[in-house]
Amino acid sequence: MTSSRPTECFVYITLPGARAAVTAGRFVLEPTPRGEALGRFVYGRSYLANPDAVEIDPIELKLSDQTYETVLMNGVFGALRDAGPDSWGRRVIEKHAGIPKLGELDYLLESPDDRAGALGFGEKVSPPAPIRKFNQSLDLVRLQETAEALIRDELPSKPNAQQVQELLLLGTSMGGARPKAVIQDQGELWIAKFARPDDRWNYERVEHAMLQLAQRCGITTAESRIETVAGKEVLLVKRFDRQAVADGYTRARMISGLTVLRTDEAVSNRDRWSYILLAEEIRRVVQEPKRDARELFRRMLFNALISNLDDHPRNHALLAPDRNWRLSPAYDLTPAPQVGQDHRDLAMVCGDQGRFANARNILSQHARFLLDREEAQEIITRMTELVTNAWYDTVRASGVSVQDADTIRSAFVYPGFLRE
Repeated sequence: MTSSRPTECFVYITLPGARAAVTAGRFVLEPTPRGEALGRFVYGRSYLANPDAVEIDPIELKLSDQTYETVLMNGVFGALRDAGPDSWGRRVIEKHAGIPKLGELDYLLESPDDRAGALGFGEKVSPPAPIRKFNQSLDLVRLQETAEALIRDELPSKPNAQQVQELLLLGTSMGGARPKAVIQDQGELWIAKFARPDDRWNYERVEHAMLQLAQRCGITTAESRIETVAGKEVLLVKRFDRQAVADGYTRARMISGLTVLRTDEAVSNRDRWSYILLAEEIRRVVQEPKRDARELFRRMLFNALISNLDDHPRNHALLAPDRNWRLSPAYDLTPAPQVGQDHRDLAMVCGDQGRFANARNILSQHARFLLDREEAQEIITRMTELVTNAWYDTVRASGVSVQDADTIRSAFVYPGFLRE
């Protein structure tokens, strides 16, 4: 990393069906006289002239020759932020750089090639050649050891130490705060999620089970499986933003629900954290609005049924493997056992009564999901019965212990969910 912080970078994109990136435009991030961060983005002329060019996102950065500006989110456009590191990734990059906190452009530039979606960043006009070497499943032991050392803050403080240099083999950009890495297995790319020493239960097997349970509820989910490595279990989630081809991987554009809602994680902006608004926004940009709106309704309902209270907008995404956008497969589905039995809130507004995770509240805005009342009620009834009757067998079939199943029992269909 250079001693002076960069103020601009070029934004690269891998177009649909391509294996190598092209330069899409230039992003500049500078302070304003008022002390705010001002971000500016402009598409390159050669990119606009490319007949295969696609928009970076359909919300803020539509394909145009205009100069886009924003002071929101520290001046970083949502689609660019989505391609940057998550909270775990920032921790990895900070340790690798030997600096406790970096600038927003530093995080974009220092993030390795495992970033989500189809974007990349660099200080040179031309993008680098695509990286073809990936971690393999046989590297999982070493990767987990490095992740655990980072959690315990036991890695060397010198940025050039070998262990620190190997940090960037860990994943940095696929959402969430849990330790992870990107690996290649049998010609496909997977996110490997590792256990933490302070886990209260086997998060890997429970998350795998929730993906299985969601599939039984008719929800499209990311593919997953469990691997046992050196006596420790690792959850592997197949990347849905990559597609293996003969000479590499194609990349799908991907933007988070935060970007779709034009908001961020700040408490002051959470008035837009809403399934209702998200349904309306995605209906404007996806290829099949009715399909995706109804799918979002099922996911909202499922999160309420399993008390997934971490259902924030970054855990929802739109995907564009070709020129068209659609709702991505569901991911990061985790139950949260609670003491309260009368009232639980989701992270996002789900009906007339706000965030209340209650069947009647979820039903109240059915029309916004392009469902009539009878259809929505039938979905609620069937999914409630299925989760009630199948959650225990599903988690046990996924290898969750009896003790862990009892620990998470209170998460499922809590009494207040059915309260009139």
